[in-house]
Amino acid sequence: MQEATPAPRSGGEPQAPKTVSIRDVAREAGVSHQTVSRVVNGHPKVKESTRARVLNVIAELGYTPNRMARALAGGAVRSVTVLTSDTSLYGASATLKGIEEAARAADFAVGISVLGTGSAQQPADVAARVSRPGEAVLVIAFDAPGVQAWEALPAGFPAAAAVERPEDGSPGDRPHLWLDDRAAAAQATRYLLGLGHETVHYLAIPSSTTRIGQRTEGWRDALRAAGKPLPEPLDAGWSPRSGYLGARSLLVDPSVTAVLCGNDDLALGVLRAAREAGRDVPGDLSVVGFDDAPHSAYAHPALTTVRLDFEGLGRGCFGLLHRLLEPDTAPALPLWAEPELIVRESSGPAPLWRGGPRTQG
Repeated sequence: MQEATPAPRSGGEPQAPKTVSIRDVAREAGVSHQTVSRVVNGHPKVKESTRARVLNVIAELGYTPNRMARALAGGAVRSVTVLTSDTSLYGASATLKGIEEAARAADFAVGISVLGTGSAQQPADVAARVSRPGEAVLVIAFDAPGVQAWEALPAGFPAAAAVERPEDGSPGDRPHLWLDDRAAAAQATRYLLGLGHETVHYLAIPSSTTRIGQRTEGWRDALRAAGKPLPEPLDAGWSPRSGYLGARSLLVDPSVTAVLCGNDDLALGVLRAAREAGRDVPGDLSVVGFDDAPHSAYAHPALTTVRLDFEGLGRGCFGLLHRLLEPDTAPALPLWAEPELIVRESSGPAPLWRGGPRTQG
């Protein structure tokens, strides 16, 4: 931050320079320093009356936030490095957006290091991706590269992570947050069973570890609890193509009437395969996705899916790190939405026919 130098006194001797901080502005404006940061960074979620009051105080006090000026003056530049893998995937990109939004509001700079398969498996590999020794780190650990980086991160780095739900639900020995996608997968499976489907088939995304993914476990939980047949899950990738290829073999069996997919991209591939196989959705086949990516509402038919608040998770993950770095001044963790089943057009009652060709009435 730059210094504000008051005008000379009447005696001609200038006052000693005074540093104007973001907390000075907050105190004068009667708001929190986080609100001042949001105003400075143009965040839309600030009331116009509050924004105007803060801007007036900023002008009166001569406060100018400037990370470069702070660095040149020898002050600390607050920053965080985010380690993540495939940012083209909706979950990772939305979580990253939430992290960046919360960090900007708290006046932190954000750097991003993208992990490849097999990268950052050793502590030295991870440390080399961080710009300064001991800098704060956030890890998006939804897949194997992210988990490997999180586990290899040296102890000297203040860090937090967004992870797949732990198998036992325990907090672990380092700060991390998750969305309960196991419970969400069970909810989606129960919904399909409630529509009269004899069972639900599952196209699985890769797990973040070698164990079975939590979405797969939730699907199994619901089928077992209902005493329904438990088909073998089909291991797929992340893309529409992998969903399409998996569904082509699955839909040869006319008794398959409901498919839960590990993400919305897989579900798009299933919709395509169903159309080619002459299977009407949702008349012959119900398809449910996961994540509620932006395109899911505009598929044909519009996709029933599980909405996960990845942006909220990202904001919470940064908040966890912020409290670790500045326990006396960081705000309480922000809230994020629980997983929610969004029912659209791609799911419906089980067909009256099962196990053979449909007959026309």
